[in-house]
Amino acid sequence: MAKITIDGRVVEARDGGNLLQACLEAGTDLPYFCWHPELGSVGACRQCAVKQYANADDKRGRIVMACMTPVTEGAILSVDDPEAKEFRGEVVEWLMTNHPHDCPVCEEGGECHLQDMTVMTGHRERRFRFDKRTHRNQDLGPFVKHEMNRCIACYRCVRFYKDYAGGEDLGVFAQHNNVYFGRQESGTLESPFAGNLIEVCPTGVFTDKPFSRMYSRKWDMRGAPSVCTHCSVGCSTILNERAGKVRRTLNRYNDEVNRYFLCDRGRFGNDFVNAPSRLRAAGYVMDGRMTPVPPAQALTRFAEIAADGPIFGVMSGRASVESNLALRRLVGEALAGEANVSTGWAEPLHGATMRAVELLRSTPARVATLQEIEHSDGLLILGEDVDATAPRLALAAYQTQRNAFNKLADANRIPHWLEAPVRTLGAETLAPLYIATPAPVALDKAATLSVRALPDDIARLGFAIANCIDPAAPGVSGLGEDETQRAAVIADALLAAERPVIVSGTQYASVALIEAAANIAAALAAKGKAAGLSLVLPEANAAGIALLGGMSLDALLEKARAGQVGTLVVLERDLARQMPQAGFDALLGAVRHLVVIDHSVTPTAERGELVLPATAVSECGGTMVSMEGRAQRFLQVVYPEAPLQVGWRWLRDMAEAAGIQAEIGWQTLDQATEAVAAEAPVFAAIREAAPEAGFMLEGEHIRSQTSRVSGRTAIRANISVHDIPPPFSPDTPLASDMEGSYAVDMPGALVPFYRVPGWNSEQSLNKFQQEIGGRMRGGDSGVRLFPGEVSAGGYVGAVPTRADGRGQTGGEAACLVLPAYEVFGSDETSMASEPVKQRAGEPVVRIGGHGASGVAVLEIGGDRAEVAVTVDPALPEGVIFCPPYRVIPGFATPAWGSLRMVEAEAVA
Repeated sequence: MAKITIDGRVVEARDGGNLLQACLEAGTDLPYFCWHPELGSVGACRQCAVKQYANADDKRGRIVMACMTPVTEGAILSVDDPEAKEFRGEVVEWLMTNHPHDCPVCEEGGECHLQDMTVMTGHRERRFRFDKRTHRNQDLGPFVKHEMNRCIACYRCVRFYKDYAGGEDLGVFAQHNNVYFGRQESGTLESPFAGNLIEVCPTGVFTDKPFSRMYSRKWDMRGAPSVCTHCSVGCSTILNERAGKVRRTLNRYNDEVNRYFLCDRGRFGNDFVNAPSRLRAAGYVMDGRMTPVPPAQALTRFAEIAADGPIFGVMSGRASVESNLALRRLVGEALAGEANVSTGWAEPLHGATMRAVELLRSTPARVATLQEIEHSDGLLILGEDVDATAPRLALAAYQTQRNAFNKLADANRIPHWLEAPVRTLGAETLAPLYIATPAPVALDKAATLSVRALPDDIARLGFAIANCIDPAAPGVSGLGEDETQRAAVIADALLAAERPVIVSGTQYASVALIEAAANIAAALAAKGKAAGLSLVLPEANAAGIALLGGMSLDALLEKARAGQVGTLVVLERDLARQMPQAGFDALLGAVRHLVVIDHSVTPTAERGELVLPATAVSECGGTMVSMEGRAQRFLQVVYPEAPLQVGWRWLRDMAEAAGIQAEIGWQTLDQATEAVAAEAPVFAAIREAAPEAGFMLEGEHIRSQTSRVSGRTAIRANISVHDIPPPFSPDTPLASDMEGSYAVDMPGALVPFYRVPGWNSEQSLNKFQQEIGGRMRGGDSGVRLFPGEVSAGGYVGAVPTRADGRGQTGGEAACLVLPAYEVFGSDETSMASEPVKQRAGEPVVRIGGHGASGVAVLEIGGDRAEVAVTVDPALPEGVIFCPPYRVIPGFATPAWGSLRMVEAEAVA
């Protein structure tokens, strides 16, 4: 640490940083625009001017830009110097010459960094009396709204979109007053991270388009910490509510997970909680029709159903650990048993997921965090299109390119935060990234080596890499010369890395792929490398389900066919997405009674004899376990009316109504979480994911609304002029209104919004961190359940035989159909969000080789669908790539199928 002097005050500053960071970390308010902790410094706005002195005798000093000036031992500077303050005021004034006076109607109003910095510089009046330049705005798709006239040319947008996220369709055009940030022509932004422009932009140029349609002032909304449920990464988010509806999703800083950015699926996918498909009432079938009934009557009906034979349950990857445990308790099974409960996955996905979690718990390598992936200097992605299955992980993987840049910068003594020269120096450098997937992926453009092969052949390559690293690992016979050479090249690169990480997952439900990745990580660990392993799982709480344990849907179907299932209770799961139509019909036809607890109408709920409405993630609290074994708490932001209640409360009431001794008499979330912690040693730390509901800060609950929020009476003045008590929940330590405590050192798991005096935008996050870009003052959100230390372990798995894209099914030749996951389209709940549905468009099936594109009939296991087909020579010959769930609902894992053209459009 270096000691520097800021306006006569001696403070410590991190070596290698810049003066702007040092001032902010010292608690000094210094305005800035173009600098961003994750994007570095370019000196474009000239707003962070300070006076720096050569030594104690220097009384004149010189104006420098703090973001472009490195910290040096003994540096002396002044933020309050009159000349520096005048300079900053003049900068704001000319930045504002073309900015419109539209704060009252601007979506960014009240949360605008430009407003904060204008006030901070003391700029109070405008002397500019000439015509302002004006621009035409563009339609950038369903997520981002464009208002170019508000731009102050800080360049943050293109630096994030192009340099950080790798997007190619947003640029900067013209110069001086005519500078324009946008696309060459109107059209949807192609990057799945475009929504981050909303938070990156310090003004109202890029705003949240879905939020604008149902707009509320930023200070009038209730906030609560939450967890993204749209993939297994487990990004930390903040949900905002107004008048009983979720209005938007914001990024919540978590140092080891998503840090400053979210993917667009996580940011815009939560509108499903407001969708017309929500279940709002309990009901059961009477005279062949579903009839809404009071909750008590529905529970009485369950008591009648429960008497008719054994009860089995199906768990959910989008429900909390607490609700899934309650289901296990209802069907009468402890953690060790699997007789009465299913994970909700059919084979082979069930086996692959269970094996993945088992290997994550036993690997001698570390279970890698997202930030360890980002800072890896040797990254191998084995058989997983992370761009689609875990987008935020893909963004982290793309940052490995920066590590290559930084090595060149170190050799030339250039600080890493000097973004422009570092990127210029590394312009021709590829990332230490190696990818092996069946189809091209977005990350290929940054990779040193990309390999195309079928899943089994990729697994063989993985086993060969492990054997090259450590000959004690299983060897692979029958490799070609090219395959042997590729394995050696990748092995050498991983051995040369200081922080290698191996990434794979369950996209192709291949146990061999997962075991190959685990072997590579184990081989690197055996050679003394600080290796990391990361395995993408199929659902948000898939790790939690796997830790609880259960049988596959195939095994459940066999029990149902044998007449062993009297009542099947399905918790927040659409079985039609997990099984072929024939299997789905067979299972529901073999059980005597179907009870569904869910928050949305699904094909499974439509077949239910009894349906109970559950709360969504915004309306309750609970715990999710991410793919890295991180247990994280989400808290409710919406206070729903009866009969909606969290799944475990329905299960508790069902047990009481039926007289079942299920040991789920929990009254609060804390009691439910305590039961999870006591269930098995692996869950023991889950209590530490967040403080209990009784947590107090300075003797009060943490407020979930800002001090500026409009009065409760005004909100409902059209109903009554009398005030009503704010809603209350026993499951959250957050007060539901503006009354309570709030401080920058509150627990990181409880932060409902970012706001401090003088800083109303998300830039106020700096005040909540121990250091810029570092940990939160109140600690990170969540707790790791998987061991973080290297443990002893050997090599696993059997090497598969060489893959073949052709096979036989029913006596006929068939093609291999692989699931082509999509960022927008493959996730169940986000597709109920209208903006995501618009962004997804219509599904298209791709087939490798050459031939005719057009319309065809795709058949998989007896299920048929008419689809648009595109021929892609970059794909393996004759292999079909089909979006899962959207074309044939029950298709999600590799299968044999056929494609028959019915209308050819062109010949490729």
